[in-house]
Amino acid sequence: MLVLRHTRRMPAPRPLPPHLSRSAFRTDEWDFHELSASRLRSSLVDAPFHGVRSVGLDAGDILDLARMYAPRLRDGQLFSHITAARLHGIPLPQRLRTSTMVHVASVRGTRVRAKGVVGHLMPDAVASFVEELRVVSPAQTWCQLAVHVSREYLVAGGDYLLTGLRLPGGYRAAPLCTRAELEGAAERHGSKRGAVALAWAGPLLRAGVDSPRESMLRLAIIAHGLPEPVVGHPVPVAEGLTLHPDLSYPEHRIAIEYEGDEHRVDRTRWRRDLRRISLLEEAGWRVIRVTNDDIADSTALVRILRAALRA
Repeated sequence: MLVLRHTRRMPAPRPLPPHLSRSAFRTDEWDFHELSASRLRSSLVDAPFHGVRSVGLDAGDILDLARMYAPRLRDGQLFSHITAARLHGIPLPQRLRTSTMVHVASVRGTRVRAKGVVGHLMPDAVASFVEELRVVSPAQTWCQLAVHVSREYLVAGGDYLLTGLRLPGGYRAAPLCTRAELEGAAERHGSKRGAVALAWAGPLLRAGVDSPRESMLRLAIIAHGLPEPVVGHPVPVAEGLTLHPDLSYPEHRIAIEYEGDEHRVDRTRWRRDLRRISLLEEAGWRVIRVTNDDIADSTALVRILRAALRA
């Protein structure tokens, strides 16, 4: 005999007040969140840090992660180190790009001690803002990276800060740093950890670099004793256009173009790349196309470049 049993459905959680959407707040801010103790434990509310609740924020997004911790920031505290680098958009290795640890610097007092947080004491911290968030300045953040990333990534980070993001229409946003600001920050950093790496990276920084892989490519070439290629040299081509190869040896009319996977899978970009190469070759330039494999093992690339320079 078949017995039908009625399962009782749990009622859906009562909607939260609209003003809490995509927000983070302290549990003791009763006047703001207007939630009872039981509603603070609702499935619609996250508890990212002790004493903090958030609604609709994603810890996988660095801006949201910082906003989750922001209600805990006191006067004289700001985001620093890896967290600041991610907020500024500085290129980092994969292991650091996906970290959920939050780095917080205190100008005075003691280091922050909390689960999921790395505290630092920085009496000389220089503050800036990324949207509404207090963050260590880009130049000082670059110096802090010297103990967290390779020298090559340190150069890539400095290149990024000097360059400014490429905007539609061929324009660029203003750089986050000047060379003088980076040099001044490195000088103030003094002999602290990372000073040797900063001294090595500083003279190798270049503006106009569009990706960290281009920085790595340039460093791989000069590490083999070849002349340093020029970044973004203007090349007049047909149709009244001016192209800027990633790297080049203008005197030898050799252009070096880095092609990441996005160049291959994006059909529009692939076609644009082919047109770009045709225009450069039509103007009498030899184009050497480079992939990530050539950076990982640059032996063949260096052999080709040496032969091209001799020719």
